[in-house]
Amino acid sequence: MKHIFLTLSLFILTTCIRADEGMWLPQFLKALNIEDMKRNGFKLTAEQLYSINRISMKDGVALFGGGCTAEVISKNGLLLTNHHCGYGAISALSTVDKNHLKQGFFAKSPADELPCKGLSVSFVKSIVDVSLIILNQAEAFTSEQQRDSVIKTHMAAYESQKKTEGKQGFVRGFYYGRVFY
Repeated sequence: MKHIFLTLSLFILTTCIRADEGMWLPQFLKALNIEDMKRNGFKLTAEQLYSINRISMKDGVALFGGGCTAEVISKNGLLLTNHHCGYGAISALSTVDKNHLKQGFFAKSPADELPCKGLSVSFVKSIVDVSLIILNQAEAFTSEQQRDSVIKTHMAAYESQKKTEGKQGFVRGFYYGRVFY
């Protein structure tokens, strides 16, 4: 009896679940997601979230240390992030006498702030589909290793080209390596 009840409960619960979460790419919000978001009470426009030509949320949310998000909360660049994201930097600034992990730290003025050497913070300027560039000639190879090698070479070349233009570009694969931004 318990098995029947459990099976029936799982069936009822799973048929009621809406799977509309997932990876929403900012450049497609206006076309794909904003109407659903508004129906659910969202107040901002798609342009307020992501715009290449105007100030938007993308200008206030940063990539912190290469893998976490951070939010800008002041005109002077003060950031908030999760504790585990800054743990390494806090640990590096700690000493036996001043254990910032246990005792915390408060800078009373900008002059008292501690610089975190090697820590980077990046902002998105634009997200561009570079799939044609990255996948150029990669589909000709039948071996997965050869295809991956061509893709990695093209990604490195594109990122290097951006550096020579005075920009910092990152290429990332999406949808199991079918699309690159």
